[in-house]
Amino acid sequence: MSIQVVVVDDHQIVRDGLVALLGALDGVEVVGSAADGREALHVVAETEPDVVVMDIQMPHLDGIEATRFITGKHPDVRVVMLTMNEDDDTVLSAIRAGASGYLLKGSGAEEVHNAVRAAAAGGMVFGAALAGRVATYFAGATARRVEELPFPDLTERERGILEMLAAGRSNDAIARELFVSNKTVRNSVSSIYTKLHAAGRAEAIVKAREAGFGKG
Repeated sequence: MSIQVVVVDDHQIVRDGLVALLGALDGVEVVGSAADGREALHVVAETEPDVVVMDIQMPHLDGIEATRFITGKHPDVRVVMLTMNEDDDTVLSAIRAGASGYLLKGSGAEEVHNAVRAAAAGGMVFGAALAGRVATYFAGATARRVEELPFPDLTERERGILEMLAAGRSNDAIARELFVSNKTVRNSVSSIYTKLHAAGRAEAIVKAREAGFGKG
């Protein structure tokens, strides 16, 4: 059975090239593409692919945030980042967001193919230039306790919503970003207030910003 893939990149030439490259590989079927992170959420919801090949720097919603929402809402969908950006902060942000792989643009067809297959099988793949840094990160992450994260009681979805709250977004804006109803967002926001022991939106935002949310 073919691995179903969605390609996300805001540059049409790059996007079309990736669609052609992946579509020519044995055992791979491209089932959709998107020009930005927001569109990617919609396409993934429609197609339920096995793997998303995702750029990072895009308008409306960047690849890191899109990956966080996709892996939170569709846990069986794997995301492989394919980008020019190789700085440590971006690589680690992608890992924290749930990416299963991270390749640099310019990777060969075989490397991309191997990454897609590995991700679909539940593995993680990182380009040779990044492997050492990623290994170092995982060694440190294994030693860290989950409780060291701010607000450990929050779910991944609630963390994403709190990030947007701290950035000043309204419930309506959050609902549009996540392609969910206003009621769903209200329920999540109410749960966040409870877990943060916040009396309301203003207090929750203050606590979130003090913990580093809303600065991305």
